[in-house]
Amino acid sequence: MSDKKSKKPQKLRARLPRGLVDRTPAEIAATRVMVEKIRAVYERYGFEPVETPAMEYTDALGKFLPDQDRPNEGVFSFQDDDEQWISLRYDLTAPLARYVAENFDTLPKPYRSYRNGYVYRNEKPGPGRFRQFMQFDADTVGSASPAADAEMCMMAADTMEALGIGASQCIVRINNRKVLDGIRENEGVTDDGQWLTVMRAIDKADKFHANEIIKLLGPGRWDGGEEGKGDFTKGAGLKDSQINAIINFIGSGEGTSAIGVSDEATLANMRDRVGNSKVGIEGVDELAQMSKLYSEQYAGRIKIDPSVIRGLEYYTGPVYEVELLLETRDEKGRPVRFGSVGGGGRYDGLVSRFRGEPVPATGFSIGVSRLQAALTLLGKVDTTPEAGPVVVLVMDRNEIAQYQKFVTSLRNDGIRAEMYLGNPKNNLGVQFKYADRRNSPCAIIQGGDEKAKGIVQIKDLILGAQVGGEGADREAFLQKQQHEAQFAVSESELVEGVRKVLARHDINWT
Repeated sequence: MSDKKSKKPQKLRARLPRGLVDRTPAEIAATRVMVEKIRAVYERYGFEPVETPAMEYTDALGKFLPDQDRPNEGVFSFQDDDEQWISLRYDLTAPLARYVAENFDTLPKPYRSYRNGYVYRNEKPGPGRFRQFMQFDADTVGSASPAADAEMCMMAADTMEALGIGASQCIVRINNRKVLDGIRENEGVTDDGQWLTVMRAIDKADKFHANEIIKLLGPGRWDGGEEGKGDFTKGAGLKDSQINAIINFIGSGEGTSAIGVSDEATLANMRDRVGNSKVGIEGVDELAQMSKLYSEQYAGRIKIDPSVIRGLEYYTGPVYEVELLLETRDEKGRPVRFGSVGGGGRYDGLVSRFRGEPVPATGFSIGVSRLQAALTLLGKVDTTPEAGPVVVLVMDRNEIAQYQKFVTSLRNDGIRAEMYLGNPKNNLGVQFKYADRRNSPCAIIQGGDEKAKGIVQIKDLILGAQVGGEGADREAFLQKQQHEAQFAVSESELVEGVRKVLARHDINWT
């Protein structure tokens, strides 16, 4: 027999992978409220729901993610039993393109749809940067009209208003990739890979100082600020004259930028910058058409801004994003500026990859997770835990069937209810503590004396907590509220009695 002590089996350590978060009932309830408000606006604009799976064949998604220093590693991928590569979707647009292409002949054109769900990015996690997050998209496929793009911008503004963000608190900024293509043509940048690096550099203009953008347009940038410190991001390698032309175009609104005091002034500046470039002029004309559609009713809420690029590679025309203008402070008192919480643009080539023919499309996406975090800090999201179920206490283990009848009668009337299913030997104190932790509005009590009389006691736990907090005045307050904090009703009046408590606290689960 071995004298070695037998090792105890090692306990598995509960841990969450980096870049993921668990969500509480209060957070889930807040998301539900947000999603329903967004859905209402989208449906008012005539969009209908569609749902696509969280997984697609990898080649169907394509390689369009921004900031990929590691090609093919921006998504989570695996091989199925047929050795086919499958990936978790990184956005909701690429799967829609596959869906439309696959059902093209049966769908009405233009096809207007919305969808929401989680998307997944195999990226380095950071503050406010998660590997799983929720988006809510709307897309119009089959229309090349700038009116479809303008509609997306107007819907974005209306959605923010529905979520409690006023016109002075956010702005929808728009640009056109074709205008940038005009700048590219004028500056003689012929290499597509080089230009993609330029686009990704410009897209960081809202995060980095202009000097850092210049580095990304030139030789590259060290994350640590000095050579040899931190990771190195290779730049686009443009000439100084090319860099100056681009920086002057996107600018900072301080004289060199193409941004004007109005859309008309900005458009005039853009025309000067694109010169005789055909594609550049086409982009400016599309923006002018969009401006005519929204300028009167959405003045100050939507504006043309040459610094808007959007990071995804598949955009081909107008691009737009929603920026929150409000500043707040985080839990440590540090100032927070949220910036973009949604965006989109025209992607005329995405469906065409499957069809082999031009299929124009445009769409808008709200980053629900990011927007909810912003609204929570701004105090525009109710983080109060939702009322839990009514709890029927177990006073007598032999009366379980009777307690279950109470629960069923409450549920049949649309009231959330449960019977205490913990250790039946637990005393009332333990059961009341459970009901409190469940955030229950009231508890149902029937002991032997109540059963003999055919009654039940209804204890208002919310009012009871208020009674308990009255300090020196507790006795007076208790006498005043005693008939409301706990009262008896006949068994047949149980539902009506519980409804009275729910109405008192304005609780409505529907």
